[in-house]
Amino acid sequence: MLIEFSVSNFRSFRDRQTLSMAASPLLSKSRNTFKAATNAEELPELLKVAAIYGPNASGKSSLIRAMGIVGSLLAIPADTMDAALPVSAFRFDETLKDEPSAFEYDFVQGGLRYRFVLGLTAQRIVHEQLLCFPQGKETLLYRRQVDAQGEHYLFGETLEGGKEVHRAWQRLTSPKMLFIAQAVIHSSEELMQLRVPFSWFQSGLLVIEQNNMPGLSTASIRFLQMVKSHTSDLRDFLCALDIPVSAIQLSPDDAASAADNRKLTLKEFIAAAQRDKLTLTHSSMSGEAEFDFSEESCGTKNLIGFWLPWFMMNQAGGSGVLSVDELSSSLHPEIVADLIARHLDNGLNTQLIFTTHDTHLMNEKILRRDQFWITERDAHAATHLFSVHDFEGQESEDVEKRYFEGRYRGLPLIRRG
Repeated sequence: MLIEFSVSNFRSFRDRQTLSMAASPLLSKSRNTFKAATNAEELPELLKVAAIYGPNASGKSSLIRAMGIVGSLLAIPADTMDAALPVSAFRFDETLKDEPSAFEYDFVQGGLRYRFVLGLTAQRIVHEQLLCFPQGKETLLYRRQVDAQGEHYLFGETLEGGKEVHRAWQRLTSPKMLFIAQAVIHSSEELMQLRVPFSWFQSGLLVIEQNNMPGLSTASIRFLQMVKSHTSDLRDFLCALDIPVSAIQLSPDDAASAADNRKLTLKEFIAAAQRDKLTLTHSSMSGEAEFDFSEESCGTKNLIGFWLPWFMMNQAGGSGVLSVDELSSSLHPEIVADLIARHLDNGLNTQLIFTTHDTHLMNEKILRRDQFWITERDAHAATHLFSVHDFEGQESEDVEKRYFEGRYRGLPLIRRG
């Protein structure tokens, strides 16, 4: 469960900007919130959905990309560590060009709150820190810091493993590798203290950038090849959204075994899936017809791609976070509204964060004022992120109307004539 995420000096983000999933206690629509499951710490209720609006090039996609930075680092093969890390400093301020991009995640996993802080340049990781909050008390697990004198580690007194193990983890961590990843990979199964928060980045936070969707579409089908019993789930998912698919077939040619598939990284899995021939059977009053996947509409392809992380989030113990860039891309507004309503009613402690230009949701009365977020560029081309709830207003107001009136800012400045 995500409490809040912050980013600074990354692409269009200059100063620290924070997306908070903490719910305001004064708003209604209780179906939109849930109580964070922690062992002993009292936390505010969390939002199940956050919708991010703003003009083109205002930083929405950069925010989603920033949320996925840890996943991007974990996906880098060890044999390509000479390549630049996937960060870019804010370019309109010369004083920041050599400064690290900074990211901070506050989240709950396994009943405990954590704070993970990361700073990196294209050349190396310069800061990495993990805190936990047993009984609400801030406790350092480890800190990694690079300065003019070199790289330094500080290990918390409660970090399991012992000094010799800690030094071994340190030696195994190269400048472009995450310490937490190396510690988990090279530790025995009984050492769980770092494994629990690391699992949140591995499977609890799923980030989908717009250019990932084509690969995810075919990966959804290969997943079904591995677990054929869920084919009906995808079919029913599409049919409920008015896509009349009655059957889905995957050509077995060159298909790897399920055991082989489980050994692949996500990128390798998607690449393998793209070699498969996909056929979808559509039904109508006139009968049935088969269509190659390439013949499907962009909307259908996007829905098939979206189904896999949607399914994983709703099957992962009820504590996942799904962050999607342009959820409404190629989808009818009513389909997007239905997906949001399904998520709110799933009975799980899951969260959906997405960017969109579709203001239809603002009129649906589905979401609360604190669930609408706006990105806006200032005169220095820096992104500012704020909630509609930051502005004065009533819960019953027409959010869409006020948005287009400029009450919340975040509109494109169009020059005519």
